[in-house]
Amino acid sequence: GHDVVSLVYGRRPSSKGRLVEVEGNVLEGASVESAAKGCETIFHAAGKVSRDPKDAALLHSIHVDGTKTALDAAKKAGVRRAVVASTSGTVAVSKNPKPIPNEDFAAPMDLIGTWPYYRTKLFAEMAAFERNRDDFQVVCVNPSLLLGPGDLLGSSTGDVVDFLERRFPAIPGGGYSFVDARDAAKGFLLAAEHGLPGQRYLLAAQNLTIRAFCEKLSRISGVAMPALQMPKSPLLGILGAKVAEKVAERLNTKPLVDKVSAEMAQYFWYADSTKARTELGWEPRDPMDTLADTIEDLRARGVVWPAA
Repeated sequence: GHDVVSLVYGRRPSSKGRLVEVEGNVLEGASVESAAKGCETIFHAAGKVSRDPKDAALLHSIHVDGTKTALDAAKKAGVRRAVVASTSGTVAVSKNPKPIPNEDFAAPMDLIGTWPYYRTKLFAEMAAFERNRDDFQVVCVNPSLLLGPGDLLGSSTGDVVDFLERRFPAIPGGGYSFVDARDAAKGFLLAAEHGLPGQRYLLAAQNLTIRAFCEKLSRISGVAMPALQMPKSPLLGILGAKVAEKVAERLNTKPLVDKVSAEMAQYFWYADSTKARTELGWEPRDPMDTLADTIEDLRARGVVWPAA
């Protein structure tokens, strides 16, 4: 095992066993440097998940400025290696299901350039790799959609929740890639031990059309499939979401889907994790187990209605 120092923000720190929590902020270099003193490796995983264009400036501050500040402070503290948490969406999103992107694909700026979350994550990666040196090695890990138990903030299981709560009005024409959060955590540890400096590693357990994804959720949960299939058209997806927003506005309710999510669901987020499997020895669990555990956890915590 390892002695671990965890930088926490917005809550009172606590400690347990070989885990020590200290209060800090990735935008404040002094707090990161103080926490990192005596550490060999830093895992930089601070971030905010948001599809709201209004959060663009905040996302840039946390992801880009936070990465620069945290890594510079860690190096100053004597840390020798940094593993940076990114997302598969910096390279693995496309208009077509094939070819499936790997780490060598160019960033699809025509797509992610309009989505602040993925754009700022890409810029954060670039800033991280600019700091890669012989005496300060940087590796990026890029998991796809994180599923599994324990998503207490609801930042990545929202689509599963919407399906279980029957808030999926129609099935979009795109495709998902997902990975169990527990397997992603193992991937980060493997990257710290075996990852090559200056490299990124995609972590994806399975690529599925959204229809196939919903079919698996339906089979496990007993919740019926949505009746409608949306045509494969980002423009129609956006128009449909705008209509839904107008209706919700009239009814003074929350729309079933926002236009950004509707557009994103028309693309394919498939990722090829061959590199992580061969270079890191990473092996994810059966994806069906991940979906089953996700549903069980959401029901057990009362996030969604229990099984009938």
